[in-house]
Amino acid sequence: MQFYSTNNHLLKSELKEAVLNGLAADKGLFMPESIPVLSPKFWQDLPHMSLGEIGFETLKHFFCPDIPEPLFKTLTAEAFNFPIPLVPVSNDLSALELFHGPTLAFKDVGARFLARVMAYFTQQTTKDIHVLVATSGDTGSAVANGFLGVKGVKVFVLYPKGLVSEVQEKQFTTLGQNITAIEVDGTFDDCQRLVKTAFMDDALKRDMTLTSANSINLARFLPQMVYYFYGYAQAVKQGHENCMMSVPSGNFGNLTAGLIARQMGLPVKRFIAATNSNAIVPNYLQTGSYEPAPSIATPANAMDVGDPSNFVRIQELFKHQLASVQAAIDGLAVDNAHIFSTISEVFADYNYVLDPHGAIAYYALTQQKEPDTHGIFLATAHPAKFPETVEKMIDQTVEQPARLKSFMNGTKQVQSTSAQYDDLVSVLRSGSTE
Repeated sequence: MQFYSTNNHLLKSELKEAVLNGLAADKGLFMPESIPVLSPKFWQDLPHMSLGEIGFETLKHFFCPDIPEPLFKTLTAEAFNFPIPLVPVSNDLSALELFHGPTLAFKDVGARFLARVMAYFTQQTTKDIHVLVATSGDTGSAVANGFLGVKGVKVFVLYPKGLVSEVQEKQFTTLGQNITAIEVDGTFDDCQRLVKTAFMDDALKRDMTLTSANSINLARFLPQMVYYFYGYAQAVKQGHENCMMSVPSGNFGNLTAGLIARQMGLPVKRFIAATNSNAIVPNYLQTGSYEPAPSIATPANAMDVGDPSNFVRIQELFKHQLASVQAAIDGLAVDNAHIFSTISEVFADYNYVLDPHGAIAYYALTQQKEPDTHGIFLATAHPAKFPETVEKMIDQTVEQPARLKSFMNGTKQVQSTSAQYDDLVSVLRSGSTE
C-alpha cells in the first residue's frame, strides 16, 4: 500500500519512506491511500482472538508485504504482549485499561510497534536514524522505552520544563544509552513546533536522518486501532454489542485510530472526543470553526495541546465534511473541577481509581452516552503516575507497580534548551555524535 500526503493527495510514498521520514516531503501527514473493510470471517473469529492476532489481522493490510507476513506475525505478537482488559465500573460503563504495558500508559501500544517496524527498516540502512519526539507526558516514556537499545536509532525526547509529572519525567530521563532527554523552557506546543521545524530544516537533514515517533508517524498511530477491536471483542463476550467509546484526546492520534477502525467495520455507534480545557475540537464540532490556541496547563497534562496535529487526519477521513464528522463524533471539554470531582466520586461510588485523563473520558461518557448503549471509556494511564492529583482526591495512597518504582530510583540525565530553534539544533548536533 502507498501513503499520500494530507497536503497533496498526488504525493505518495511507500511504507518504508513514510515510516522513516515521519512527514511527507511537503510537510503533510501520511494517510493510507485506501482503508480496507474487514471480512465476515474476521468478525466471526474476533471474540476468540488474542491481542497479537488482532494486530496481525488488522494491520497486515497496511504493512504487508513490505514486511513479510511471517515476520509481521512475530512482530505483532511481540509488540502486543501485555493485557488490555475491559473492566466493568458500573452496570453500563466499562474501562478499557490501556496501562498494563512497560511504561503504564496506552502509548506503549504504538511505541512498541513503531520501534519494531523501524528496527526492521534500519537493518537495511547504514546511517543512524535520529528519532525526534515531543511529549506532554506519556509519549516520551513509551517511545524512549520502546526504542531503548535499538541499534542504529538515537532518540531525542523534548518535554516542557516543569509541565510533566515527576513519575513521567523519570521514565524517560533515567535511561541513558541511545536516549537523550531534552528539557525545553516552554510549553508542549513549543516542543511540537521545534520538532516540526527540525523536519523542515534541509541543512540539518543533510547531516542527520530524522524521523518522528509522535503520532504524526503513521506507524505510531495506526497500531492504536488494535485495542478498539480488542475492547469491542471483550464487550461482546460480556453481553454488550451496542457500544459507544469515549476517548481522552490531546493530539488526536488515539481517536484517529479508532475512526479508522470504524471505517474498517468496527460497529461502534459513536465516539466521544473528550478533552480537557484545551477545547479546540469540541468547539469545532459545535461551530464548524477550527481555531488553534495556546495550550492551557491542566492536571491531565498529556492532553494539554492547543493545535492537535492529527485532527487533519480526521478531516481527511470524512473528506472535510463537517456534517460527516459530527455524525461520528461528539465532543466535550472537561474543566479541572470536574476532573477532580470525578476521580473522587467514582472512587467513592465504585471503588475504582481513575487517573486525570481517564476521569475526563469517564465524565464525558456520563454526559453524552445514549440510553441504549454500553459505554466504554479509555483509561490511558495508571493512576500511580499522577499521585499528586489522585491521592488528594481519594484520600489514600495509590500503590506503585514495581516497574514504576524502579524508574523512580533512577538518576535523571537531561539536556536543557530554550524554546529557540537554534538552541535545539546545538543540542541535537552534540547528541548525534555521542
